[in-house]
Amino acid sequence: MEQQTIKALKLKSLSKSSYTTGLECPGHLWMKYHDKENIPPHPPGVLRRFEQGNIVGELAKKLFPEGIDIATEDYTKNLQKTKELLLKRKILFEAALQVDNLYGRADILIPVGKDQWDVIEVKSSTKVDKKKHYPDLAFQRYVYEKAGLKIRKCFLMHLNNEYVRNGEVELQKLFVQEDLTEEIDMKEVPKNIEFLWNIVQSPTFPNTAEKNYCTQPKECLIKDRCWDFLPEHHVFHLYNGRKNRALFDEGIHDLKDVSEGRLSNAQQAIQLNCAKTGKVHVDKKQIKGFLDSLDKTECHLDFETCMFAIPEFQGTRPYQRMPFQFSLHVIKNGKQEHFEYLHDGKDDPRPAFLAALKEKLPAKGSVVVYSQGFESSVLKELARDFPSYKEWVDSVLARVVDLRVPFSKFWYYNPVQHGSASIKKVLPALVGDGYEDLNIKDGDCASIAYLDMTFGKMTAEAKKKTREDLLKYCERDTEAMVWIVEKMKRIINKS
Repeated sequence: MEQQTIKALKLKSLSKSSYTTGLECPGHLWMKYHDKENIPPHPPGVLRRFEQGNIVGELAKKLFPEGIDIATEDYTKNLQKTKELLLKRKILFEAALQVDNLYGRADILIPVGKDQWDVIEVKSSTKVDKKKHYPDLAFQRYVYEKAGLKIRKCFLMHLNNEYVRNGEVELQKLFVQEDLTEEIDMKEVPKNIEFLWNIVQSPTFPNTAEKNYCTQPKECLIKDRCWDFLPEHHVFHLYNGRKNRALFDEGIHDLKDVSEGRLSNAQQAIQLNCAKTGKVHVDKKQIKGFLDSLDKTECHLDFETCMFAIPEFQGTRPYQRMPFQFSLHVIKNGKQEHFEYLHDGKDDPRPAFLAALKEKLPAKGSVVVYSQGFESSVLKELARDFPSYKEWVDSVLARVVDLRVPFSKFWYYNPVQHGSASIKKVLPALVGDGYEDLNIKDGDCASIAYLDMTFGKMTAEAKKKTREDLLKYCERDTEAMVWIVEKMKRIINKS
């Protein structure tokens, strides 16, 4: 089967990236070979993670100063150079081998003893992900051994999330190396390869939803192609649902067709009723109780943060959230004031961020945020790293009120929210406005814009425009919270 498939594919190869892509989404793999031009582009956040991964990979090579880098875009040259250098028994980076149209290219290959080798794959994550990393290593080992190499050990090298930068980055402490030789399942590799070649050989797109390769709609480049047959209000929208797939497998796709006996929580019961009637659900009593809990002074607060895989500043860890911007709308005595801060400069933004926030945030009043976990955890990290602010941070945390609660508990629910309580869904459902008019529309894009503006090569004019866009985006978040509270007040006062 494998040889026939290879012939049908005109000797196209199956690389590690194609192998792991296919295991996650066979439809995506098929499109890479048959319909590549129609694969949607990766979102900015994913592209940024790719960039960070490349930075981490290059830095890991410095742990092996005698290593030889074979990295090249020239496929043939890489294979030829690898073949030559394997004979010299040197540490190799990006060593490529091809056999039976399987293409392996490990990050680091280390000679051991007389004729053995160790494989090291470098990841920019802070821990081993069994689902993602094991197949990666297993495929590399399979290809290398099939090509004649004797592999002794397989390691995964990743970032140490407990490492705190103190001075120059210490590579030996920054990276953690784990031996996964005994963990990876080599028996599954040939089975997976045969399955994936059959996918690629198919003349038609293998709908991953219909064939149960994909168990539920999730963030995926080709999600719409696989799941476009679902109705607008479908069973996978059920809030906190554990039986969604079981309902789907029974042929129940539309939320309106779900019987009440199959529901798991009160929110789902509200969803079902709204889907059937098309009406909005409002629990005025609960909403009033929430609004009554707010102080007369409302401080609507939102942060934006960025992260660095390699700690950029002293005292920071890999992927530590670095707040660089805030927006604050203060409602007091019927009057509204807006304050904002956006860091300017390549230095650590946290000290100036903290000072500005302490200056502008009123000492009394409810601190209203949307999804309390984010702002609260960022504040706690700031208190940990800047102990002089701990008492003040604790006083702020004691005043935090989560505006998401009325929507996560479905005291208000509009069927157009599709089971979501995110502010991006609630705002247009409740108020009628959204983020469509902004150039920056989400947190990932805000983070990337800030990093590009601060550390990238932008013209002065472009920087000015990016700064304006960032300020508008963050202001919209707190402005949206003000609108939401005002709308809820009007709802409960309406006879």
